[in-house]
Amino acid sequence: MHELSHTNTTEPTSERVHPRPQLTRRRWKDLSGVWQFAHDDDNRGIDARWYEHAETFDQHIVVPFPPESRASGLHATGYHPVVWYRRTISVAPQDREGRILLHFGAVDYRAQVWVNGRLVAEHEGGHTPFTADITSVLSPDEAQEIVVRAEDDPRDLAQPRGKQDWELEPHGIWYHRTTGIWQPVWLEFVPRTFIKTLRWTPDTERGRLGLHVRLNQSPSRPLRVRVRLSIRGEQLADDTYLLHGQEVRRDIELDPVRFKADRKELLWTPRRPNLIDAEISLLDGDIVVDEVGSYTALRSAGVRDGRFLLNGSPYYLRMVLAQNYWPESHLAAPGEGALRREVELVKELGFNGVRIHQKVEDPRFLYWCDQLGLLVWGEMANAYVFTPEAQRQLTREWLDVLERDYNHPCIVTWVPINESWGVPNLEGDAAQRAFVRSLYHLTVSLDSTRPVIGNDGWEVVEGDILGVHDYALDGKTLRERYGSAEALEHTLKAVQPSRRNFYLAGHHRKGEPVMLTEFGGLSHAPTQADRWWGYGTLPDTDALLSRYEEIVTAVLDSPVISGFCYTQLTDTEQETNGLLREDRTSKLDTERVRAINTRVSRALQNDVIAEIHALADERRREQLRASHQMDTVAED
Repeated sequence: MHELSHTNTTEPTSERVHPRPQLTRRRWKDLSGVWQFAHDDDNRGIDARWYEHAETFDQHIVVPFPPESRASGLHATGYHPVVWYRRTISVAPQDREGRILLHFGAVDYRAQVWVNGRLVAEHEGGHTPFTADITSVLSPDEAQEIVVRAEDDPRDLAQPRGKQDWELEPHGIWYHRTTGIWQPVWLEFVPRTFIKTLRWTPDTERGRLGLHVRLNQSPSRPLRVRVRLSIRGEQLADDTYLLHGQEVRRDIELDPVRFKADRKELLWTPRRPNLIDAEISLLDGDIVVDEVGSYTALRSAGVRDGRFLLNGSPYYLRMVLAQNYWPESHLAAPGEGALRREVELVKELGFNGVRIHQKVEDPRFLYWCDQLGLLVWGEMANAYVFTPEAQRQLTREWLDVLERDYNHPCIVTWVPINESWGVPNLEGDAAQRAFVRSLYHLTVSLDSTRPVIGNDGWEVVEGDILGVHDYALDGKTLRERYGSAEALEHTLKAVQPSRRNFYLAGHHRKGEPVMLTEFGGLSHAPTQADRWWGYGTLPDTDALLSRYEEIVTAVLDSPVISGFCYTQLTDTEQETNGLLREDRTSKLDTERVRAINTRVSRALQNDVIAEIHALADERRREQLRASHQMDTVAED
């Protein structure tokens, strides 16, 4: 019997954004919605074989919202370290020609999955995806039973948890917890031999795209991989490669004449998020065995001579810190539209980037950053203690993060650790310094195409960018600290803005760019009945806007600061230091904020030239479009 089964041309089950946008297939089935649910506070479900007893599930939950959230229908905010889910799905006979994969976007923190009473998957890591091939455990009947057990100890400080609170109620800068399923669950129908992973590596200097295709298994005979690339409907490449084993690596050269002539129209930037669409087919002779959709971009990120570089040119980062936490759904977005809207809000405020704080965001959010043009700093959710278990858990999950998000052009920097979280004695413990250094080098070894910051904020051990956290509350202080190269060095060595040593013993400057990666944190006093928290509180919104302009202008006037990240985008739980409220309405005049954020920076004098050229290019394109429309009317 033939080893390979061929793609069924059934129409897609949904027109929504695919839960894995970088590798899509037409045939997938969303499993969001109402599931049966049960708390297991005594942790007896495994011994009692709950995966075989439907009567145990005495509640219902709306997936993918965490049980602590209102959106889930439960709003159970207490300590519940173990929870269970159950759902019956149908798999039609025509869907069993190949293999059936059950995907989970993220389950916090440990997960076990049974299908029809058979254990099919175990996974550790609250922010990263996993997959089970359930083909061999399907019952002959159409109905199939899925059971999920999630374990998330709220008081385990060795577990990478980000800003999820370990206390019963949120305090300080920590928020309500997110337990269990909080990203999409879906079925995917694939052939027996299928494309498992894609990896894109752009080369902006030579106009090439590196491609690594890996199958789920080695085929019994050589197959071919066909790659078709296009941009805005115009074909860039159509190449076919022989695949002898399980994988193939190739450099795809784009038309050199076109690349040289239209380089700006091919490169990805926040102003012009030019994405290259990709169709990858697995061929057995002339028969299509598998076919997936993807996208990539020509974009490079790096540092040199104290500047951040985008596509080889100095680029000033104007970022905002985003918790991406919603009051009704916690770490999960309340709906797909909320993910796109979050990106739009950041851009409307005049920022060109976002630093996702202590959270690995849903791939669909990154998709909209790719599509709409927003730079992202990818950050790991940290633990709070330094133990061998904490090291193991963080490292393993970080590896999964790097693999999942490598292809997104929007991501331009990696940050495995923030503010010494999980390494609380960096200055006094050589083992902790070695851990940060090892994370930096491990990240670079797996992705040498982006800058990496070993520890952001203070206590520099190793990194390509010096990220400084300074919550000075007035422009005068910021100008004193960052008004010259001499003032900067004095600030980092003697002032120590966060009352932490900035340079640890043994670190020597290597020309890294310096950025204020957290500053601001301004709030205004709400009604007396409300509780609030911020780094500095102003009496009203007028005073808040005035102070915001004062400190951002001071940073932009610095000749030695290469970028900033303002704290923060939205109010979150008791933190009321957002530019937006929790419901995403603006506290301040959006146009005023945008005008402040987009002022030319003194650090990059060529900002002025770049802006003039960009506006001139935009006008020329508008004139060409208008001319084309007039010609079309004349022809009609």
